[in-house]
Amino acid sequence: MANATKHYLHYPEEENVPIYLAYGFRPIFLLLAPYIILTAIMWAFVWAGVVNPFGNYLLEWHIYEYLFGVGLAGIMAFVFTGVPELFPGVVPLIGKKLKYVMLLWIAGRISFWMIDILPLFLVALINLSLLVVVIAWAFKPVVLDPLQRHSSLGYALATMLIVEGWFYGSMMGIFETPALEILKAALGIMMILLLLALRRVNMEVINEIMEDEGMDDKFFAKPFRYNLAIFSIALFVAVEFFYGTNSALGWIGLAAFAAILGILNDYNLEFESIIFKPYTIYLSSILVLMACGYGFMGADILYGQGTLQNHFRHFLSTGAFGLSFYMVMVIVSYVHTGRKLQSNYWMVLSVVLIFVATILRVSIAYFPEAASSLYVLSSIIWVLPFGVYYWQFYRYLLLPRADGVKG
Repeated sequence: MANATKHYLHYPEEENVPIYLAYGFRPIFLLLAPYIILTAIMWAFVWAGVVNPFGNYLLEWHIYEYLFGVGLAGIMAFVFTGVPELFPGVVPLIGKKLKYVMLLWIAGRISFWMIDILPLFLVALINLSLLVVVIAWAFKPVVLDPLQRHSSLGYALATMLIVEGWFYGSMMGIFETPALEILKAALGIMMILLLLALRRVNMEVINEIMEDEGMDDKFFAKPFRYNLAIFSIALFVAVEFFYGTNSALGWIGLAAFAAILGILNDYNLEFESIIFKPYTIYLSSILVLMACGYGFMGADILYGQGTLQNHFRHFLSTGAFGLSFYMVMVIVSYVHTGRKLQSNYWMVLSVVLIFVATILRVSIAYFPEAASSLYVLSSIIWVLPFGVYYWQFYRYLLLPRADGVKG
């Protein structure tokens, strides 16, 4: 039985479940694509000085909503969809329970948009509760698995909960650590989560494509390569947080650059050539963008003045973050609605647009006089792929699986 249909044996017998609540990814993706577009356009207007509804928390809103608004929604989709497959016997989250989780996510977004009005304690309680619910649902199968096959996902999520709590503690004056420094660390942890998810996505996608094409080989996402990249990123996060001005951070950035690019060796198979397959190019591009982020930051620390790091960090946020979420949404929307993976010109265009948006955003480091124009243009180009995604896939999310399987 294919991974994408293993959940069928343990699908709950809840009556009158609407299709958009028939599996975890459906309501998330239906809301996530429009929300990404909304937040990006709002930030472009804020950057241009047209509006500012967030008062004293302008930059915090921008970074937090991408990491813990958009980012957590994507992680939720991965967890709610993947855990029942990785651990047969886990009952999928559907129907009323899924609806309540989504309402909590919506409440979190509304509360943080009103952060300049609502008590910080209330905003923190709503948003932290969401991550607690996700961890609680996944804790038993993931962390208590005797084989510890995917426990790193659980530990990474628990770390994100600690960091998010730390962020709110800083905002409320409980801790002295600057909130923006905590969010920088959170971005690094999000990169680790992306690598953990990407390893599993690579295994499923590449092997499914090879099987469909009758290739006589097997793709393995080598753990040691991912572990080395994750260690390098974690070390970069720690050193940047505690010793941000130390030149050793530059070398660690270059080490992370090399370690992340090292993962590309997984695509070099013994018997078959998959390097130039469409999905191989799309998924490997995420690694290239992530590597560039750490490489450019490391080089700036060693050979520049260390003042351009926040611009280069957009290789991670605009680039790796954006492309990974776009690709996961596309892959899940094909595979988990009972359809075969396809590639088309729209997908190629979307990947190219995310690259272009990233380069435009990073180029502000070299053309500060054109910052406003570049930022607005980058934001507009960056949201186009998610508009294309919604146009192509929203019907799939509102229709039963094409293969007749529940979910």
